[in-house]
Amino acid sequence: MLGKLRSDLKAIMERDPAAQGVFAAIFLYPSFHVLLFHRIAHPLWRWHFKFIARAIMLFARLLTGIEIHPQAKIGAGLFIDHGMGVVIGQTATVGENVTLYHGVTLGGVNPAENSDTQRDVKRHPTIGDNVIIGAGAQILGPITIHKCARVGGNSVVTKDVGEGITVVGIPAKPVARRRANERFTAYAVSDMTATDQTEKTLSWMSQQIIQMQEQIEVLQKRQTVNPSSDLHETGSDNTLNISELENK
Repeated sequence: MLGKLRSDLKAIMERDPAAQGVFAAIFLYPSFHVLLFHRIAHPLWRWHFKFIARAIMLFARLLTGIEIHPQAKIGAGLFIDHGMGVVIGQTATVGENVTLYHGVTLGGVNPAENSDTQRDVKRHPTIGDNVIIGAGAQILGPITIHKCARVGGNSVVTKDVGEGITVVGIPAKPVARRRANERFTAYAVSDMTATDQTEKTLSWMSQQIIQMQEQIEVLQKRQTVNPSSDLHETGSDNTLNISELENK
């Protein structure tokens, strides 16, 4: 337990540029506080002191605004930046050196039955090592976010995410792959240069609209100068390529 807590403190110092030292991290960071309580509550849950474990995590929730079920498996080096509103469900598994931002939910989509056996069925996500999940993201169901993946803020993820993949959107879609030895980047996508396919399509449509507006202006000017001219007799340079539109 002490080894994991040391890793948790190290994660704060390495990933938060506002950290003012270990002393401040111990006393002023909700991330460390909630993990301290969870490192105590988790073994109590496994030893069947479930009421005490839940009571400890309820107090931790009131203190930090972060809700973690005592059964959830949390690896070393987790950093929950800001923290308020984070929820980690009962059967969730979080790997090592993971970063979560405020408002993240690691939730389940299937309600449990009343039996103890059904309550222990895997209903929540598995988060691999070195994953970054942006603020407000919702990771739902017994899916796997593989190591080094990134989830953009406010994304909704209901399917597995491959190793090193960055996903964004509702529902989340891949937009980039993480490069080898890439440095830590806050909020998962703040330095992302990849262009989403939807953005490419909208950009192309915008260009086509501009071209059509230019062609209409040319036709209007010709009609004004020579009202008897045939509007269809326009140069090939000013005609919209319909076949190109169909191919797109």
